[in-house]
Amino acid sequence: MSVSSARALLHTEALARRELLDVTAYDVALDLASDAEVFGSVTSITFESRGGATFVDLKPTRVRSIRLNGAPVDVDTLDGGRLPILTVAGTNVLVVDAVMPFRNDGEGLHLHVDPADGRRYVYGMSFMDAAPTVFACFDQPDLKAPYTLHVRAPHDWVVVGNAPATNPEPGTWEIGPTQPLSTYVVTVVAGPYHVIRDEHDGIPLGLSARQSLAVHLDKDADELLTLTRQCFDEYHRRFGIRYPFGDYHQAFVPEFNAGAMENPGCVTFRDQMVFDTRVTRGTRIHRATTVAHEMAHQWFGNIVTPAWWDDLWLNESFAEYMGNRVTADVTRYADAWTHVSWARRQWGLTADQRATTHPVAGNGAVDAIVALQNFDGISYAKGSSILRQLATSLGDDVFFAGVVDHLTRHRFGNATMHDLFASWERAGADDLAPVVDQWLRTAGPDILSVDRETAVLHRTPPSGHPADRTHRLDVVTLRAGAVTSTPLAVQDDTTPCPIEADGTTAVLVDPHEVSWGVYVPDRQTVAALVSELPRLTDDAVRAGAWNNVKSGFSMARVAPDAVVDLLVAAFPVADTEDTARHTVPWVLAEVLPAAAPGSRARVHDAAAGLVADLEPGSEHQLAAFRAAVRTADDVDLLRSWLVDTPEGVEPDSDVRWRLLVQLATLGGTDQAALDAALADDPTASTRVQHVRASTSLPTPEAKQLAWRMFTGELDVANYELEAAGHGLWQGTQRELTDPYVERYFAELPGTSAVRSGWVLALAAEAFFPRTRVDTETLESAHALLGAGVLEPAVHRRVADQADVLARRLAVRAAYPVAAA
Repeated sequence: MSVSSARALLHTEALARRELLDVTAYDVALDLASDAEVFGSVTSITFESRGGATFVDLKPTRVRSIRLNGAPVDVDTLDGGRLPILTVAGTNVLVVDAVMPFRNDGEGLHLHVDPADGRRYVYGMSFMDAAPTVFACFDQPDLKAPYTLHVRAPHDWVVVGNAPATNPEPGTWEIGPTQPLSTYVVTVVAGPYHVIRDEHDGIPLGLSARQSLAVHLDKDADELLTLTRQCFDEYHRRFGIRYPFGDYHQAFVPEFNAGAMENPGCVTFRDQMVFDTRVTRGTRIHRATTVAHEMAHQWFGNIVTPAWWDDLWLNESFAEYMGNRVTADVTRYADAWTHVSWARRQWGLTADQRATTHPVAGNGAVDAIVALQNFDGISYAKGSSILRQLATSLGDDVFFAGVVDHLTRHRFGNATMHDLFASWERAGADDLAPVVDQWLRTAGPDILSVDRETAVLHRTPPSGHPADRTHRLDVVTLRAGAVTSTPLAVQDDTTPCPIEADGTTAVLVDPHEVSWGVYVPDRQTVAALVSELPRLTDDAVRAGAWNNVKSGFSMARVAPDAVVDLLVAAFPVADTEDTARHTVPWVLAEVLPAAAPGSRARVHDAAAGLVADLEPGSEHQLAAFRAAVRTADDVDLLRSWLVDTPEGVEPDSDVRWRLLVQLATLGGTDQAALDAALADDPTASTRVQHVRASTSLPTPEAKQLAWRMFTGELDVANYELEAAGHGLWQGTQRELTDPYVERYFAELPGTSAVRSGWVLALAAEAFFPRTRVDTETLESAHALLGAGVLEPAVHRRVADQADVLARRLAVRAAYPVAAA
């Protein structure tokens, strides 16, 4: 049975099964040593039942046997990932002996063969509905139970899981029993991993990564362990509840879809967070906040778990808020909130302005697959912003007293948003219904802008989602280097804004981003920022200013050429922002295609000038160099950098492949040269970059290669699939890519037959024809969306990309001269 043929669990079905069952224990035996493509999985589930029919979730390659209370169950009754069973009143024992698939899409039990040395590595990712491809289970968050795992593995492997592991004899590992866990956080990480062990405050700590990353993990270990100790101390201080899951292992694993996953006792991270090349401070801050985020989940998510997926936002919003706050409060990255402004704010605002926007809370989640579609920037960035506002208004005493009450009342159980808000009200909060109604249950952001002629701030609620939200924020003016801040309580659609602002003054709404809204600057502000931003010393205000500009551009109220003028005058490399990861990609994708001819060269010249002017070897110079590479169209210059990088820029693997990808896009290299570069440096990351470069080449063969990956004719792992989509669509290669526009809309529905889950949606987004900005492409997208033939995950990604396309068309319509 293919994984993609399984049916999604309805909320109504989950409620009925929870009413019928209480799960006592799971005992799972995994044989990881017998086969390279599949593994044996024997699951014994002990549970209490009120008596009656239900079903078990199971997605195997094949089933050897099934027994319920000692009697055989017909294996042929398994259908759509569901095994129907008839339980008796009282204690029941179900034993399922199955063969499960190793996967290469980052879900279930993912198998990776490291191209650097040929070693095999395995890790488990059970979220959202992938656990049944590892073991038989009742796969819903409110049927928690302790787990015991028995793992057979090659003798040179190390096995880690949700509880301390023992190795009684070579090749045999025992884990658990664990504390009660939901199925979606059960994991096992197994392979010849390089392991570092430590201890803090009685808690055994561990780090692990592939052997080919061992030297880099050793180098990063001190920082990672220091962050872990600091975060544990702060969470213990804030919650007064000790971490209850035994060991705390942080496993850096290959080809991971998410940034990280909060599995109790064994958090998994994508192993790009073990830095094998030079990185900027922004990248280090991102890693630090991720470490703190996943640790926050040990309390909020693992000790107390949502009863159903419609409250999953609470897990992520809370961890996002606490992770950023704790990083800023107790680590060396006190500027973490500024990094959040650069890296997360627009992600959330963009999602919140789309037709697919949804409330932070109470967003339906009629089934598990629908819930996954709402697992986005609204759940993370917007929800975190609202919790930050709430914590500020309640004060720390009430805020944390309510959290502790919640964690204590529902320890190792499940709870809802209403349970949490009741705990805050017991702790002393006033009626929080207005917060729930206006901020959490009403979708979309308010739009706020200043009318300098009338000195009024306008608040416009989202169309179709009426709201009456109160914003407490600052309006900041920048003039001749002076910064003036005016606090405002915005309670009406118009609020007097007593500012002295002539046409040479920049007026910014909420640049410290203490509220949530779309802030649109006027034309005079954008023009004034050209001279004001270069002399601004407040990094947080600079980040907020850029977000004002990005929001205005997205709404076609800031001209593309004005954005280029601002970027050239005030390249944001001299602060915490990782330019190559955030601002420059946005400018390349959104601004330059709509800007005047010569704009790309202006941006490149500005970046290249910074490379020469900034301190050699500095992180700022590295960020500028990355920007210069991405905007370069001079093949000879790129080739010269490939031979001899500018002084201070280390020609490491990351730098080399950035140059090769750009050269490939411009036709400045060929497949043989790319193959030779990969042969010289065969790692997991270079293999992905090799795919991106190979599919970026301006040749029919390159585009055919990408398409074979999209259709599943050529089976590749998740990272390579995404890279192929990005490589396919190049704005300068329209003659080559035009035939694939129609093919995308025709063949996309069929991809659900060859992949499922996270990677199915990932491919739909990566291969969307983003460089074809015309009404015909938008009409094709809308026609496909209306046909009712797409899986929910694919439908959502296409709808979101159609929104991006519509916004690009609106910008071109508003500024036709610039686009000529």
